[in-house]
Amino acid sequence: MLTKTSKQLPRTFSIPGTLQFVLNGSLILLGTMLSVLLVRELIHFSVVILVKETDIHYFLEEILVFFLYFEFISMIVKYFRDNYHFPLRYFLYIGITAMIRIIIVDHNNPVNTLLYAGVILTLIVSYYIINKTPRERP
Repeated sequence: MLTKTSKQLPRTFSIPGTLQFVLNGSLILLGTMLSVLLVRELIHFSVVILVKETDIHYFLEEILVFFLYFEFISMIVKYFRDNYHFPLRYFLYIGITAMIRIIIVDHNNPVNTLLYAGVILTLIVSYYIINKTPRERP
């Protein structure tokens, strides 16, 4: 029952609003799945620590996977905290740290290590360019 003082706003269908709703729901689902996988990886990580005969490279790879889950969950949290926006800087941070971790784990091939270092340099230059350009564009 409507009174004269209360106004009911019409609900309008908008494509951007619908897509935003689907995106938010998908990210919540993805964040939940990544959290479950992170806990599972933490349990597996503790088992790897308890086994004395574990290869050090396998151990480092497990740490790498653990932090990748952690970073993606952090990125989803950042998305919701920054008013539904993924800052490009955050992707660059994740890329730089992921490449550094890959170099730590897989440094047997010098050519691959050089290529990884080139990727890190490219990401750092990109980060520098982003910081030097004005935030507001006309």
